[in-house]
Amino acid sequence: MIAQLTELITGSDQLSKDKRVELRGVISTKPGLNRYLRVTPGGLLRTDAAKAKAEENLDGKYLLRTSDPTLSAEDIALGYKQLLEVERGWRDMKQVIDLRPVYHRKEQRIRAHVLLCWLALLLARITENACGNTWPNLRRELDRIQVGTFTGPAGTFRQRTEITKAQRDILHSLNIDAPPRIYQLTPVAQS
Repeated sequence: MIAQLTELITGSDQLSKDKRVELRGVISTKPGLNRYLRVTPGGLLRTDAAKAKAEENLDGKYLLRTSDPTLSAEDIALGYKQLLEVERGWRDMKQVIDLRPVYHRKEQRIRAHVLLCWLALLLARITENACGNTWPNLRRELDRIQVGTFTGPAGTFRQRTEITKAQRDILHSLNIDAPPRIYQLTPVAQS
C-alpha cells in the first residue's frame, strides 16, 4: 500500500494547489491508502513514515477476544480457525455444491434437502482431506473424465477418455477403482 500511495503522489509537488486538493480527496476515499497519507503545512502530499512503521510492528499479529477466561491462547486460535472452516463450509454449500433456493413446503422435504446438502459437503471435505487439495480443484480434474459414443462398421460403443496421472492419484487416494474403459457395446445387427 505504501508503494501504491507513493506512486499516486509522485509528482504531485508540481501540481497546482487545487489539483493537489483534488488528489487528496481521491485518496481519502481509499481508507487503506489514506491512513498513510500526510499533508505538510505547505499542502504537499507525503507518506507518513511514522504510521507505516507503527503498522509494520503489528504485521502478522491478530487480536482475538473471548468471553471464556479459562481458554488458553492456543485454544482460542484453534476455535477461530475452526470458525473460518465452518464459514467456508457454508459458502461451499451455497456455491460449490450449488445449494440454491428450493421451495419445499413440507418439513420432511426441507430436512431431507438440508441433510443431502450436508452429506455432499461432508463428502467434499473427506475428499479434500484424503487428497490434500481443494474440492474445486479435485472436481475440475475429475470433470475431465468424459464418455464418448462412437459408431463404426462393427457397431456402436461408449468409451471413457484416458485417465491422467492426476486423476489416477485422486482415485487412488479415495480407494476408488478407475471406471471401466468401455461402457456399452452394441454390435451391428446381422441381416
